[in-house]
Amino acid sequence: MDKTFIKGLVLLEAMARNDKGSGVSELASQLLLNKSNVHRLLQALVHQGFARKNADTNRYELTMKMWELGSRIAGKLDVRLESLPFMKRLAEETRETVHLSILDGAEVLYIEKIDSPQPVRAYTSVGGRAPAQCVATGKALLAWADEDVLTLVKNRFKAHTPKSIVRIGDLRKQLEDIRSKGFAINAGEWREQVVGAAAPIRDASGRVVAALGISGPTDRLDQEALARTGARLIEQTRAISLRLGYS
Repeated sequence: MDKTFIKGLVLLEAMARNDKGSGVSELASQLLLNKSNVHRLLQALVHQGFARKNADTNRYELTMKMWELGSRIAGKLDVRLESLPFMKRLAEETRETVHLSILDGAEVLYIEKIDSPQPVRAYTSVGGRAPAQCVATGKALLAWADEDVLTLVKNRFKAHTPKSIVRIGDLRKQLEDIRSKGFAINAGEWREQVVGAAAPIRDASGRVVAALGISGPTDRLDQEALARTGARLIEQTRAISLRLGYS
């Protein structure tokens, strides 16, 4: 393993986290390197166009070349493709329907799914939609959505089952709980005999871009099972988020 190369990568990470630029002494202390090593590494970065020295502050800062490379990589990442291996694993473990959703206005749009092999199962279809406040993936997305999205949802409240949320105050309480727990639960709010759990997926910027959910009939997924499923979903969505560049 090339130690100089590793030191250069560590140096890049340290500089990326410092919004005000970095000094040689500061970096040497932070990375436990001597000043001459840090200086040589910085000169190499400057030579390759990854860093520059600010003449006014006498501190080193990264150039837009890092952003350019990062943007090219981010553009190649597809939440559906990155999620699919994890969805297959969850489907094998739980034998329930697994689906991947994004938020489109006041609705969720299903962009990928794996059906349960069991004869009685939750039915969704790729390209299908559901009211966001009524399903677990929708609530997982709404918990981190902008206020204008919540206003749109509020204006479309409708009771699809006796358990459907029809008041914005009740929805806000649930969303607060979801942010605290990290996952959402649908207790039969869209289809009375279908329940589920879901957790959010984040991109490199930390923005919630999708939600991964599991759903099934109430006789197989009781409250205890949903809690276990929610914890498992958090593990999987964190792993997917890391693959999308989230840290």
